[in-house]
Amino acid sequence: MTGMEVPLHAVAHARAGDKGNRANISLIPYDPSLYPLLAEQVTEARVLDLFAHRGATRCTRYDLPLLHAFNFVIDDVLEGGVNGSLNLDGHGKTASFRLLSLTVTVPRGLLPP
Repeated sequence: MTGMEVPLHAVAHARAGDKGNRANISLIPYDPSLYPLLAEQVTEARVLDLFAHRGATRCTRYDLPLLHAFNFVIDDVLEGGVNGSLNLDGHGKTASFRLLSLTVTVPRGLLPP
């Protein structure tokens, strides 16, 4: 595909939450037509690799095509979670910003102005 490599935050937004030692990150493209492109490029393997330094052991992506969104559940990424970690971000709220740093290749015509 010809296009431009951009950080994910240029074409999508995200929200994060937690449940125990799991991070839950939603990813929603600003333009719904980008959904198939993000489905190809933002894979479970890439997201797991992005969080490997935090001890993540598994990433499961749930596709939500009617909402043009994805939900990523990342196991063992919160260093024990809210009650079990001295981590300053025990809830994993900054995990969405880390995900949005991932780069994707987008056709120039689909980039926001």
